[in-house]
Amino acid sequence: MAAMRWIAAGGLMIGMLALRGERLPARREWPSLAILGILLLGFGNGAVVWAEQTVPSGLTAVLVATSPFWMVGIEALMPNGEPISVRRLLGLVIGFGGIVMLVWPEISVGGDRGFLGGVVAAQIACVGWAVGSSYARQRGRGRASEENVLATAGFEMLFGGIALLIVSLALHEPARLTFTPRTSGALLYLIVVGAIGGFSAYAYALKHLPVATVSLYAYVNPIIAVVLGIVVLREPFNARMLGAAAVVFAGIVLVNSEGPRAES
Repeated sequence: MAAMRWIAAGGLMIGMLALRGERLPARREWPSLAILGILLLGFGNGAVVWAEQTVPSGLTAVLVATSPFWMVGIEALMPNGEPISVRRLLGLVIGFGGIVMLVWPEISVGGDRGFLGGVVAAQIACVGWAVGSSYARQRGRGRASEENVLATAGFEMLFGGIALLIVSLALHEPARLTFTPRTSGALLYLIVVGAIGGFSAYAYALKHLPVATVSLYAYVNPIIAVVLGIVVLREPFNARMLGAAAVVFAGIVLVNSEGPRAES
């Protein structure tokens, strides 16, 4: 289903841009876009999908919230990468603490092989996403800097989905694939809002903002999930959630307090 999500989103994006007469990436750019798709979506999203089969969603949120540390660290090792400052590192630590505080009651820890494999998969996802994000910024500083962000995002989604499809076929997953109205609606939502909307916004932000700032999406996402749960599903809200949100936003403010320079 993850493969279907990204292939459909990428195909729709590319098709809409082609109908509008937008310039699409040349074939010589496809190999680098395929690498980005495999890193960001094949590993970054696919490994999370795999992890959530055996790891509770609360703990998965905490594990994925380590991605800002990976992103900032790997970016610092890149040529002309952004250096790590004490203030930004402290902000990341504070924000991570807020996420742990937010999902703490939902965390349950197991010890079987499947659980440990899920934990490892979540960290593989973080590394893949971090390497892909840094590679995207390095690539954007060169000849690809004038590319249409939506077009490159569309090709990345398409190539990432193809990579996931190959893995799913090797694991014989299509034979176990079933749909209900609820899962079909969820898949449609992920295609339109999560992929076409969310991933395209991430690609745009990654092109114009420092990695440390962009990485904070991993802290903001759980807060948005809690707010939607309260508004849409009438889930309970308590002082712990309010305190956790305050801690997360304090970390975000600290990361951005250096006045990061936006890139045009």
